[in-house]
Amino acid sequence: MQEIIIDEEFKALLPALDEDTYAMLEENLLQNGCRDSIVLWGDILIDGHNRYEICSKHDIEFNTIGRDFASREEALIWIISTQVSRRNLTQIQLSHFRGLHYMADKRMLGGDQKSKRHNDVSINDQIGSTSKRLARQYKVSPRTIDRDAKAAAAIEAIGEVSPAAKKMILSGEVAIDKVKLRELSECPREELKAVATAIEKGTYEKQPPASSAPPTSSNPASPAGAVLAVLAEIHHLQLAIDNLKASLSAMAEIKKAPDRSEIMKALQSCIDQLEGLYKKIS
Repeated sequence: MQEIIIDEEFKALLPALDEDTYAMLEENLLQNGCRDSIVLWGDILIDGHNRYEICSKHDIEFNTIGRDFASREEALIWIISTQVSRRNLTQIQLSHFRGLHYMADKRMLGGDQKSKRHNDVSINDQIGSTSKRLARQYKVSPRTIDRDAKAAAAIEAIGEVSPAAKKMILSGEVAIDKVKLRELSECPREELKAVATAIEKGTYEKQPPASSAPPTSSNPASPAGAVLAVLAEIHHLQLAIDNLKASLSAMAEIKKAPDRSEIMKALQSCIDQLEGLYKKIS
């Protein structure tokens, strides 16, 4: 029997199943067997981790199919694309995947690409075109891809010091918006450790990182502070609108009549933020 290797980085890409969903999958496999093949890259498992774990536990037979990739980055991108296509991800998970995809592409561009690019195209030009290409693929703006990359970098950095904190962020157990995540992407390791510890204890919002502390000029009582506060509100509103656009684009691709409740919630959130911003500047 082929030895199957579990790659922890690849496994960490998969959203964790809650207990009820895992139990349902286990019951289904016990009753009906494993109908979907486990996907391997060589000996490395790249899709079907939960099915493989359950099948191994209960000695359930399963089939495997192989995929061929030129590099680890290509395998990672395939995993990301597969997960996104399943459309059962939260906004923070989608943002994380888009950012990881960008980062993987950027790493590939950093290697020996002479045989893969035209001589008159610089690396920076290719990185810029990557943002545009991924923006088209994921139906968001290039700026959103750039922001997602910074947020993903922060999540990965937090995961290096605390896998538990990373899991809490991606599961939605702790709410950190992408603005804060982008700030954290530039924090020193010691500060990330403090943030990760606060996340694990559930006290992160009460103990923001020092680098994100507002300057004295941002005091809402001062004119400059009022302007900064309004700009911050506009920035948060833009993020909400970007998320709404992504949701609407995804819904447009679903052929059957979709449940529009999530879209209505996102739209109401934008309306609420607009009303709050109007009150502040009126």
